[in-house]
Amino acid sequence: MADNQTLVALQELIDVVAKLRSPEGGCPWDLAQTRESLTAYVIEEAYEVVDAIQTGDKRAIAEELGDLLLQVVLQAQIASEAGDFSLQQIAEGISQKLIRRHPHVFSDVTVANMEEVRQNWETIKAAEKGETPATQKLSDKLSRYRRSLPPLNAAMKISQKAASVGFEWNNVDEVWGKFHEELGEFQQALTEETPERQESELGDLLFAIIQVARWHNLDPSAGLQGTSQRFIQRLQKMEDVINRPLTEYSLEELDALWQQVKAQLAKD
Repeated sequence: MADNQTLVALQELIDVVAKLRSPEGGCPWDLAQTRESLTAYVIEEAYEVVDAIQTGDKRAIAEELGDLLLQVVLQAQIASEAGDFSLQQIAEGISQKLIRRHPHVFSDVTVANMEEVRQNWETIKAAEKGETPATQKLSDKLSRYRRSLPPLNAAMKISQKAASVGFEWNNVDEVWGKFHEELGEFQQALTEETPERQESELGDLLFAIIQVARWHNLDPSAGLQGTSQRFIQRLQKMEDVINRPLTEYSLEELDALWQQVKAQLAKD
């Protein structure tokens, strides 16, 4: 049970957001926001929570979770103003869902392991949608992944689920063959096709490299995140040693600096 101080703090946040959205004395920026305009912030704050967790900084985790909680309360406030639903309904809805999907905790169902917990969850989830595991269409499930996950994560999840029902290559050589096929089609599209077709072929190429990653038990999201982090670290090192803006250096000078800091970071 939440203690009284926690409930008081949550109510204070709700009151603060309501004041920010008040037509009388509220904040013009907050008043101008809509559900749609805030979606980018929901995604941004969620990523910042993940980044804080990965760094292990407890204060940063708490701060970023607060920013994410603010987005939930803001969305609830806007919906409440429109008479659609309230924060209370949101909280009640998720509580009821958790109780339904954990009968081994809140009822008399017995489970032997985590796999049975997962199977029960999927069965109950399907029943809530008027389906059964046997009638649930794979395409519907994959569509939900496409809608609810970042593109890279969604592609990996879609690939994994499709492979689990037989949409799979016989060996990794076939996977690499598909990658090289898509690479060739993308290169051809860049010289002969419209931008729309080029983008389509780029998507096919990215999907193919995700299959390679899956076959080698690699996480493409983590790999790309690491590359971005290394790029920023090297750039930061470059900026630490130069004495004028980057735009005043030639490409050759920048490349030499890049190689220098890359070697230095590798030693460290």
